[in-house]
Amino acid sequence: MNQNYNPYDNFLSVLDNAAKLADYSDEEYAFLRSCERELKVSFPVRMDDGSVRVIEGFRIQHSTARGPAKGGIRFHQDVDLNEVKALSAMMSLKCAVVNIPYGGGKGGVVIDPREYSSAELERITRKFTEMISPIIGERTDIPAPDVGTNAQTMNWIVDAYSALSGRMVYGVVTGKSLEMGGSPGRHEATSRGVAIVALEMLKKLGKDVLQTRVAVQGFGNVGSHSARFMHEAGAKIVAVSSVYGAIYCADGLAIPQLMKTCSDGRFENYKQAGVEYIDNAKLLTCDCDLLIPAALENQITLDNAAAVKAILVVEGANGPTTKEADEILEKRGVYVVPDILANAGGVAVSYFEWVQNLQGFTWSEDEVNNKLRHLMTDAFNAVYDESVKRNVSLRLAAYIKAVDRIVKTNKARGR
Repeated sequence: MNQNYNPYDNFLSVLDNAAKLADYSDEEYAFLRSCERELKVSFPVRMDDGSVRVIEGFRIQHSTARGPAKGGIRFHQDVDLNEVKALSAMMSLKCAVVNIPYGGGKGGVVIDPREYSSAELERITRKFTEMISPIIGERTDIPAPDVGTNAQTMNWIVDAYSALSGRMVYGVVTGKSLEMGGSPGRHEATSRGVAIVALEMLKKLGKDVLQTRVAVQGFGNVGSHSARFMHEAGAKIVAVSSVYGAIYCADGLAIPQLMKTCSDGRFENYKQAGVEYIDNAKLLTCDCDLLIPAALENQITLDNAAAVKAILVVEGANGPTTKEADEILEKRGVYVVPDILANAGGVAVSYFEWVQNLQGFTWSEDEVNNKLRHLMTDAFNAVYDESVKRNVSLRLAAYIKAVDRIVKTNKARGR
């Protein structure tokens, strides 16, 4: 990453642009330019070999204007303050664009989880929970899994926080296992949301899903299930990729078989006539109608945006399209459904999980999926209508809608 690049500065430029188009004065949205609370912690943890390491971490609350702060905790060696601030701020917009009563938060621990045993990760998680416990809670700030963390991490947080509180507090985090109060449907929620908005956008474009060729970058949880949902809807999945490489088949890939055979993202054992092995870079510019980047940030760039053949990009990952690439795609007439809308299915079902925890009641998976469909469809239509009304891109329309909702809520509170 460019050492001079500050992701929070990039957020501020997006915020200023959206607020200006929404006709808000500097004073009216100034509160969104700064994070409400920034906590940096350092704590010693004993390793399996008896040594002690001092670990650093962060928990940032960008805005609680619309409700408790909401956002994941990532374990990654490159975590830093500006990254966590930017992710926290984008969570404020993501929650607002799908109109759920949350603000934005984010957390991070500066470790490479691959270098630690399960026992060491548990001790790190429990100590980090203790250090951030004064500012998290089921009514104040609700973490969730992110890069390098999972349901087990959330289970440890629940147990550690509950021990400190003297009672079981299942609602302090979301993304837990079902045994610890997790919600049915949460595991596939992000992918399901991606598919919902993709299908809605295809309708707006007058594109028959049965005639739609789809390429999916990334065959992890989000990418593989996005491919499955689009396959089930009748689309032809012509290409998929993972960190190990990519495959292309003009006649369409058998996604259920692919998921069963290549769950680890290695495609060597997948056998189908017409399959061509390609590199990851070629997948982004392959012959398709719909491109779903569901891997890492900064994948569609100044270098390859002009070669993208898809007419529609739906961002399953966070930040897969650079600012420069976004401008190129817009000029070329390529539609981009932005990440803060497209991949919001995860936080939407996190909200459903939280509500179930507060009620002490569990909804069925069908109920959760139906609620998600309604929420994502309503959010998509609101953004699409804003885009048409203002004659702006879907990305800018999503930002405008989110900023407008947060500012209006803040005004209603008399702030």
